[in-house]
Amino acid sequence: MAKKKSTRKELLKTEDEFLTISARAINYFNAHLNQFKFIGVAVVVIIVAYIAVHFYMRSINKKGQNAYNEAYYTLTQKAEPDLDPQNLQKSEALFQKLRDEYGMSKAARLALPQIAFMKFVDKKYDEAIALYREFLDEVSGNTEYESLTRLALAACYEAKGDLNAAMETLNSILKQPENSFKESAMLSIARLYRLDHKDEKSKEILKEFVEKYPTSPFLPMAKARL
Repeated sequence: MAKKKSTRKELLKTEDEFLTISARAINYFNAHLNQFKFIGVAVVVIIVAYIAVHFYMRSINKKGQNAYNEAYYTLTQKAEPDLDPQNLQKSEALFQKLRDEYGMSKAARLALPQIAFMKFVDKKYDEAIALYREFLDEVSGNTEYESLTRLALAACYEAKGDLNAAMETLNSILKQPENSFKESAMLSIARLYRLDHKDEKSKEILKEFVEKYPTSPFLPMAKARL
C-alpha cells in the first residue's frame, strides 16, 4: 500500500509545532540566561581543572618513573649472584624516597614490593611480610599481582621457618579458579611438605600435579621428585 501523502495543513501544523517548541526553548533560555552563564563558567572551570590535573599527574608519573628507574638501576647495576649490601641500602632509600615524594605516581605502587624484597634479602622477614601484605591489599582484585605477592609471602614464611603459614598462603592460590600460578604453587607446597618430613604427602601433591598438568613445562621436575 502506498504511503499516504501528508496534506499541506498537516505540514503547516508540524512546522507550527516546531516553531512553537523552538520559541519556548528560546524563551526559557532567555529567562534563565544567568543560570546558563553560571553553568557555562562551571563547565569551563571543570575543563581547566581536568587539564591541570591531567598534566600534573603526567608530570608526577614521569618523575616517579625516573625515580623508580634510578632506584632499580642502583639495585641491579652489579651483575653478581649476591646483591651488594651497600647498593641494597642505597636502593631501598631511593625506593622509599619515591614513595614519600611521588606517592601519587603509578611507579610508587610498584616500589612497595621492591622494598619488601630488599627486606627479605636482608633477612628482615617480618618487615618484608608486613610490606607484602600491604601491597596485597593495594592490588586486591588483580589476580596476577595477588598471586605473585602470595608466592613472595610464602617465600618469606619459609625463610622464617613457618612452613605452615607458607603452605596456607600457597593454598589460597590453589583455591582460585583459572589461576595461572597454580602449577608453581603446587610444586612449592610439595617441596614444603618434603622439608617438613612429610614425604608421603609431598608425593600425593606431585602425583596430583602429574595427572592435572600433563603438558606443564614443570612435568619432568615433578616426575623426578616422585
